[in-house]
Amino acid sequence: MDVTLDQNNPGLKQGDNISGYVIKKVAQLEEINSVFYELEHTLTGARHIHISKNDEENTFGVAFKTVPVDSTGVAHILEHTVLAGSNRFPVRDPFFSMLKRSLSTFMNAFTSSDWTMYPFSTQNRKDFYNLMDVYLDAAFFPKIDELSFKQEGHRLEIEDDLKDAGSMRLVYKGVVYNEMKGAMSSPDQVLIQFLLKALYPDTTYSHNSGGDPVAIPSLTYDQLKAFHTRHYHPSNSFFYTYGNMPLKEHLNFIQEKILKKFQRIDPKTNVLSQPRWNKPGKIINKYPLGESEDPSKKCQVCVAWLTTDIKDFFEILVLTLLEHILLGNSASPLRKALIDSKLGTALSDGTGFHDDNRDTMFACGLKDVEESAAEKIEAIIFDTLKSLVDKGIDKKLIESAIHQIEFHRKEITNTPYPYGLKLLLTISGSWLHGGDPERILRFDADLDRLREELSRGLFFENRIKSYFLNNPHRVLFTLAPDQLMESKEKNRVAVELESVRASLSKSDMKKIKEDAKALRRLQENIEDVSCLPTLELQDIPPSVKSVKETTRYGAAVACYNQPTSGIFYFEAAAVAGSFRKQLIPLIPFFCFALPRIGTTTRDYTEMAQLIDAYTGGIGLSSNSRTSFEEKGFCLPFISFSGKCLVRNQGRMFEIIQELLCKFAFSDIVRLKSLLFEYRAGLESMVVQSGHSLAMMLASRNLSTTCALSEIWHGVHQLQTIKGLTDDLTEDKLKSISSDLLSIGKNLFTRNNFKIALIGEDHPLSPASSLTASIQKALFHSPLEGGKGGVPVNAFATPEIEFDDKIIREGWSTSSAVSFVAQAFKTVRMGHEDAPALSVISKILRSMYLHREIREKGGAYGGFAVYNSEDGIFNFGSYRDPHISATLKVYDGAAAFINSGRFVDEDVKEAILQVCSGIDRPDPPGPAAQKAFYRKIVSLSDETRKAFKERLLSLTRNKVVEVAAKYFDQNKSERSVAVISSEQKLKEANEKLPHDTQLRLYRI
Repeated sequence: MDVTLDQNNPGLKQGDNISGYVIKKVAQLEEINSVFYELEHTLTGARHIHISKNDEENTFGVAFKTVPVDSTGVAHILEHTVLAGSNRFPVRDPFFSMLKRSLSTFMNAFTSSDWTMYPFSTQNRKDFYNLMDVYLDAAFFPKIDELSFKQEGHRLEIEDDLKDAGSMRLVYKGVVYNEMKGAMSSPDQVLIQFLLKALYPDTTYSHNSGGDPVAIPSLTYDQLKAFHTRHYHPSNSFFYTYGNMPLKEHLNFIQEKILKKFQRIDPKTNVLSQPRWNKPGKIINKYPLGESEDPSKKCQVCVAWLTTDIKDFFEILVLTLLEHILLGNSASPLRKALIDSKLGTALSDGTGFHDDNRDTMFACGLKDVEESAAEKIEAIIFDTLKSLVDKGIDKKLIESAIHQIEFHRKEITNTPYPYGLKLLLTISGSWLHGGDPERILRFDADLDRLREELSRGLFFENRIKSYFLNNPHRVLFTLAPDQLMESKEKNRVAVELESVRASLSKSDMKKIKEDAKALRRLQENIEDVSCLPTLELQDIPPSVKSVKETTRYGAAVACYNQPTSGIFYFEAAAVAGSFRKQLIPLIPFFCFALPRIGTTTRDYTEMAQLIDAYTGGIGLSSNSRTSFEEKGFCLPFISFSGKCLVRNQGRMFEIIQELLCKFAFSDIVRLKSLLFEYRAGLESMVVQSGHSLAMMLASRNLSTTCALSEIWHGVHQLQTIKGLTDDLTEDKLKSISSDLLSIGKNLFTRNNFKIALIGEDHPLSPASSLTASIQKALFHSPLEGGKGGVPVNAFATPEIEFDDKIIREGWSTSSAVSFVAQAFKTVRMGHEDAPALSVISKILRSMYLHREIREKGGAYGGFAVYNSEDGIFNFGSYRDPHISATLKVYDGAAAFINSGRFVDEDVKEAILQVCSGIDRPDPPGPAAQKAFYRKIVSLSDETRKAFKERLLSLTRNKVVEVAAKYFDQNKSERSVAVISSEQKLKEANEKLPHDTQLRLYRI
């Protein structure tokens, strides 16, 4: 290739030697406007991929193949422990310290089934090398202190026995131990783990790389260190860089800091392929379900196959397309057959194609089924697949699947990760197992081969035969509930700990006590972290990023001319301020159902096929926001989003117009199916997002916006849908159908619909006239004539029941851990104290909650969140072994922040953290979408800039002054909500004073 095409790295070519590396390949990635470099370090064999792109958000990552031989969680615990101090940065927690001293847009670490990765992203050059320095030293030269191992992994401690006054008992503690207790309370996590064990019994994937709480306490400190020595070596490392910074500087930095200090070894980390079976298997595993819950129809059943080698990218592409053909949308034949069977409510967790492991996997099934339905579900799957082979696959399904691949490879987003990191995660599985990462990123040749194969006929039909019908390496897997599992596990742990205690000598008990004291001293110690690199306030740009509307197209809508790489975006907002009380809780389900149920002219399968064939997705969501105008009224609205390749713009507008103007909810059978599918999604989020749900519960009586947000997105939304779906009669369905129709007719009216068009110059011009057609077709509103073309009551306060009483509630579900939240009122963004409150939230999280809740308490995380839009301050914990102790920590936050035990440097670090969030970049399309919704809620660029200016000028004295104003000792004004098991909630109430006990409810 012409190397001059890369302006960031002029002159670099294949065969060049740089800083001990040889460039093995240089390739142009036309689809993403990038240049790909593949290198190998001569001395150590370390591999490096660099993707050069004109993107200021640069990304770094280093990954290691980590291949556990048991379920002690050694790879996961090591991931935590290496980030707890290193040779050049010997502080207790450099990772969390750097979160405060950086403008990173992403910092984390991942443990997968067979690799561990340490990535970050930042827009600041100085920050990039600061973070790389700390990450490299942590990964290759960690201290791996034994006390850090005990804190992060597992340890024994001695506590008072509450059931036997004067007695002592042993308990297990540890961050990873509690994290994995929480993970193994979640049915989706349990299913995936047992499915891997069933399908890969002879490989590393049969072990829980995150750690099984049963096995974690058996991991020794020496085993942890030995695992690091073998796995965290340059010969087993894979480096990655991305962005507009020069590659030579990266390579020289890595060479000088790390690679020149090592010699090549054979780490023996290659993962062998799973030996194939000659007959299928059948397995039943259990997951914990609360004793008070109804166990009927609480099973999940799926069929899973071992498929192709991860290095065979053409077959990976084929299976990715097969996933979409069979399961991708409501009209997909296998998905439709399973859902239409009425045996379950939604596709089982883990459904789809998984290309993460050495051998790939394909699974499909149903959740919320009877255990006896397993063979019926298996028969439906095989009958459907056989029918497709016999009758042939609709060519439209194939073209639609190819279109979806093309769209999502073309679109640049930073959700859920920065774009550079998303590219790394795309290639990592294959790359680490010896595959060709360039081919994954540039798959035109494979698409050309695919089209040639398709022209010969029956290509996908033959693949269905070989991968599914005639593949004996498969398992019929059932995950069944066990209502005694939680109590049995608690008893098992108690017996195990009693046995351990009986075997301990007095000196052993003394050692446990001494270790606990030493760890407590370590946690309480105020460290000097000056050895860590940092940024200064001068490194922060004073401006805020903004996207301006353009008026050149003459449209009566907002237009944003953005370089979106051939993608066109349609955004709209319909204000939802005045619905009858009984309709308000239905609005989120309306958003879920509208694009999935069909219209007056097409059924849901036809509409699903159209949406997939011509768009990158169409979706609606309900939003409860607070206007940034002075009065701060509640602003509820529905957002409507569509996106497409520019060539499909006209077809997308036709689809949007049909959905907005010809919606119908008369298909009662489909409506019932969607209600149960929606309910299944809500139920699965409880343990996954328990901290968010708890914080919404605690905040809900503090403002109308918070109350509505909880009704729409919290526990009460689940309660609403449970109430609708229990004893769901035909009359009830007809009533729901009528209510949904009423919602649509009141939402989609001409004067209640604000539209934004986002794209490049060429598609924006025709979009204006296409939009006019939609506006003309919208319903007439009886409220037309209101000021500014908006219905008179558009901003009316929603008719919802809530009062301003302080709540203290406990909500029970099946969980081995807790989620604890507290909330109270402060002031909003426009107030002079708002910047100080945002800084206080960061100080409390990093200097107080992290120590008390994570390090001492063993929870996975503790949060302090200042919501400047609503003026609400929240505390929250995630996967927390405690309830009453955590509430005590929250109560102690006022004493901590009012003690003034923080210095100017701490305030600076908190400002850096707040600015990191403010300045987080967005690709052109999403940036314009955010600008549109800021306009909807009246958040001007001037307001944002004024807030940032006040933030950057903040002093420690101002923070102390504001802390005294809002963090007094009056705990009666703070609401509390906890999500946990019923038993843990009752135990917590026994410890709490009578006037602060929790009122208990059941989710």
